[in-house]
Amino acid sequence: MGIAVVEVQRPKRRHLRRKGKSDPIDAEAAARAVLAGEAAGAPKSADGRVEMIRTLRSARHSAVKARSQAANQLQGFVVTAPEELRHRLRELTTKKLVSVTARMRPGKDLDDVEAATKFALRSVARRYQALSREIAELDAQLDRLVAEAAPELISLPAIGTDHAATLLLTVGDNPERLGSEASFASLCGVSPVEASSGKVVRHRLNRGGNRDANRALHLICVVRMRIDERTRRYVERRTAEGKSRREIMRCLKRYIAREVYRVLLSAASPPPIGESRT
Repeated sequence: MGIAVVEVQRPKRRHLRRKGKSDPIDAEAAARAVLAGEAAGAPKSADGRVEMIRTLRSARHSAVKARSQAANQLQGFVVTAPEELRHRLRELTTKKLVSVTARMRPGKDLDDVEAATKFALRSVARRYQALSREIAELDAQLDRLVAEAAPELISLPAIGTDHAATLLLTVGDNPERLGSEASFASLCGVSPVEASSGKVVRHRLNRGGNRDANRALHLICVVRMRIDERTRRYVERRTAEGKSRREIMRCLKRYIAREVYRVLLSAASPPPIGESRT
């Protein structure tokens, strides 16, 4: 407790090949990076609402994955079911299939293939329903926590609970650790990368950074290009200047990152957990 912690970047592979790999070597390399001022910066504090959001999102992700597996297994049972049962169920949507099979009554004694298939279908369908209820409960908690952590963020165009949670997790409970909005843009993989040659001055796609945050910014950009009047005017102006759609989207993602960072920084000092924000 009370000890300062600094994040250090992983050594480059060419250095590992030259010096080898062991715990003492890694510790020495980390210490040298800190002394040389090459450390990445302060880590996430993980002591507030954002950490709560991270935990709940992890649980939701596993529940969604399990529900998808249950739906796929349900469809697989239908494909291999006896002809009469397959004829009844094969045209149903997943939602309707779950509703129908969850109410099946195969009986206590499974004396044929059809009864066993009905029992299996009912078991998987009820598992699907239980997971759906679990996901709904997690969604309700996530909506509340995100709204409390950054109400200004979800009020921005095209930013819902899911995108807001992704961006909050990217910066953590202490967004001031990033230092500037340029650092946040680099962390999200939307900072421009110089790719000029001779008299041609251009920037290329940044393939680094947090890809979940990059995906969130990309989807926000796509939606704004369709529904936000200010963004549509910007796209028209840059198109008239000869910019391609991909170049325009890269510029827009950078602008959105700047806007998001300012909102996150303004919400960096939320009220204590359990108290509402005025």
